[in-house]
Amino acid sequence: MNEEMIRAMVREAVARRLAEPSEPVVHVPAAFFAAHASHGRYPLTPSDGPCVIEPGVPCNHCGYCESHGH
Repeated sequence: MNEEMIRAMVREAVARRLAEPSEPVVHVPAAFFAAHASHGRYPLTPSDGPCVIEPGVPCNHCGYCESHGH
């Protein structure tokens, strides 16, 4: 396998990844259930405002406020 073949494979993989989905993606919040409490997440609505944990910074959607934080 030469470099040009690898580049073609990478271009094809990136094109597939960036292609529009055939069906619309609907975000359905999961219920608070996990094998262990530290892995569960609360179904909160996404925020584009300040962070719930640290209001002085904008929300970066880290998910910390949706969990118990451990």
